[in-house]
Amino acid sequence: MQLYFFRHALAEIASVGQTDADRKLTQEGIDRTRQSARLLKLLDLTPIKLYTSPLVRAKQTADILGHTLESPIEVRRELAPGFNLAALTALVSDLALDDSLIVVGHEPDFSRTISALTGGSQIVMKKGGLARVDITSMHPLSGELVWLIAPKVFQKLG
Repeated sequence: MQLYFFRHALAEIASVGQTDADRKLTQEGIDRTRQSARLLKLLDLTPIKLYTSPLVRAKQTADILGHTLESPIEVRRELAPGFNLAALTALVSDLALDDSLIVVGHEPDFSRTISALTGGSQIVMKKGGLARVDITSMHPLSGELVWLIAPKVFQKLG
C-alpha cells in the first residue's frame, strides 16, 4: 500500500473567540496547496481514498487535493489531533496492500506516526509537506519511508 501523509497547509492564527479547530487556510496556504496538487497530478498520484481530519484547515487542504486528483474525500475523526499508529491501523484495516491512500492531518501527530510506522526514524513534517510510506506489513502495520517532500520543493518545481 502506498500511504501518503499530507500535512495541512499554512493556516491563519486563531483570532479572539475562534477555536483552533475553526482556523482556515491563508490565501498563501490555498495557493501553495493548489500548486502541490497540480504537481501530484503530474506524478499520476491516484489514491483510491483521501481521508482528512475534521479541522477546517485540514478539510480545506483535502478539498483542494481531492478536486485536483479527482479523489473522493472522507472526513475521519481519527485524523484529528491525537492521531497515532493505532488510529492509522484502524483507518487502513479495510484496504489492500495494492491500494493507495492520502491522509491529511496535523503535527506533531504525523511525524510521530510515520516514525512509529517506519521503525523509529526522526521525521519532521512541514505545513504543506508530503511523505510517502510504502506499507510492507498489515499485521503489525509497518512500512518504509520512500520519500519526504518539503513544501519548498513543491514551490521550486511549480
